[in-house]
Amino acid sequence: MRIATWNVNSITARLPRLLAWLESSGTDVLCLQEAKIAEEQFPFDQLRELGYEAAVHATGRWNGVAVLSRVGIEDVVKGLPGDPGFDGVTEPRAISATCGPVRVWSVYVPNGREVGHPHYAYKLQWFEALKAAVYGDAQGSRPFAVLGDYNVAPTDDDVFDPAAFEGSTHVTPAERAALAGLREAGLGDVVPRPLKYDHPFTYWDYRQLCFPKNRGMRIDLVYGNQPFAQAVKDAYVDREERKGKGASDHAPVVVDLDV
Repeated sequence: MRIATWNVNSITARLPRLLAWLESSGTDVLCLQEAKIAEEQFPFDQLRELGYEAAVHATGRWNGVAVLSRVGIEDVVKGLPGDPGFDGVTEPRAISATCGPVRVWSVYVPNGREVGHPHYAYKLQWFEALKAAVYGDAQGSRPFAVLGDYNVAPTDDDVFDPAAFEGSTHVTPAERAALAGLREAGLGDVVPRPLKYDHPFTYWDYRQLCFPKNRGMRIDLVYGNQPFAQAVKDAYVDREERKGKGASDHAPVVVDLDV
């Protein structure tokens, strides 16, 4: 079984690439983030033609998450119980579903903007809500994973230059402690292998030639419980999908399971 996660940075802008990638990659379940589309505008028909069902939590413009599956979708849950919201708005940042033998969450963790900003506090609160939401499945016997754009680099090795991020979000002790909280809940980091260079970066800014210079970060993560981790045969970053005109600024992370 092949499971992947991909921040597409607008499904409308990326639809031709998404459909082509699904056809060529052999992916059974894809967790999507930053759909940036209203649910009623989601391309259900085009995906159905390729054999994929879709569970979607999206309201348009910003955010938006989805799970695409060609092995069935059941027990869909939209949003986090106890989601703290931001400025009085609960944002579409999480969706879960059972797809065949595996249960997954697709998550788009708040960015945080700046250390000390209200959005940074929201990010940490959101992580707490996520930990509470996934605890039961993390402790269970069924393969389970939380996949998505976490907007946190787990270690200094997961950024091209730690000095370049000093004082910024994505690398602070509090954010990394939030990831540690998920590990305490029973989830472990499934680290993919890079297809090029030494570090499995998953995101490269569009600016300043970051991609060709490999000035990237590993912020798209797969956190799985023990049954999930034991089933992993391979995991890699599909860096090729970051290339070319019209690419997202994130690459898919692909995990192959023996389930």
